[in-house]
Amino acid sequence: PQKCLYQPVGYPQAFRKLPSGKERTEQMKKLFTIAMQKPALYETSKDNIWSDPHTVKRMLKAHLDTTEDSATRRIETVEKAIDWISRQFPAERYPTLLDLGCGPGVYTERFCKKGYAVTGVDFSEHSITYAMHSARQQQLSIHYLCADYTQLHMNSRFHIITLIYCDFGVLSAVDRKKLLASVYSWLQPEGVLLFDVFLPSRYDGVPESKTWEITEDGFWADERCLTLHDVFRYEEDNTVLNRYIAITEDDIRQFHVWEHTFTKAELQEALQEAGFTSIAFFRDMNGNPCGDYDQTMCIAACKSRTDATDIGSDG
Repeated sequence: PQKCLYQPVGYPQAFRKLPSGKERTEQMKKLFTIAMQKPALYETSKDNIWSDPHTVKRMLKAHLDTTEDSATRRIETVEKAIDWISRQFPAERYPTLLDLGCGPGVYTERFCKKGYAVTGVDFSEHSITYAMHSARQQQLSIHYLCADYTQLHMNSRFHIITLIYCDFGVLSAVDRKKLLASVYSWLQPEGVLLFDVFLPSRYDGVPESKTWEITEDGFWADERCLTLHDVFRYEEDNTVLNRYIAITEDDIRQFHVWEHTFTKAELQEALQEAGFTSIAFFRDMNGNPCGDYDQTMCIAACKSRTDATDIGSDG
């Protein structure tokens, strides 16, 4: 049987008094049942960081902090990506843009200012509400939808579809295939899909692990919270799971954050199967060429063969 030895992070403080009697016994049984099991590949958790009332506020705060690579990349990286995309696919030729997983609008607002007619989609109602308010304040005409883009049905067609900061890798294999088929159908004949992914080298030397910490008013809860964090590896699928079990005085919640890493051959096969005819690979969303020690890869997948021939880093 797998050992369940969680190593502490920092210095734990005294935890609140736990329930007693039958209620405490049931909570402990629930906790041990969860903690002793390694989830099946792509198994979903009951709780979701994008809809949980505690974590949506923290996710929004992380998205808006552009001083470091967190939920959004550093602002200078964002600006470089916007500049490269707008040079390679100018709004004059590619006027309509759909940003999947748009969050609070960090990219959509900048795309709009570059002249694109922008639609943003995100699963988090909290982020979409913020994005709509921000757009109104700046008098930006951006259409926002609160929806799960893997379940989305759209009649509109777009010249550019973006999926930025490796969101593609959090999806299961089934949902990735489904999304690529949907994106292909949402693109104009001359349209392009732009997205980035993590490579297997991102997790080189990262072992499976178990840690715990106690926080007050932290990411997982507004109140004092004991968090068990597992890192599970699924070597056969180049996939890693970060599992968080958040334990408060009244509740036990479990969050699965999946991250599949990709090879170039895997991406090429999946995109060609979806119908894309021209595919270009870069190190990042700045159009830099791929190197031997990269941890990320950016992909430009064009619906029409002729449109991919002139994609380049342009210096």
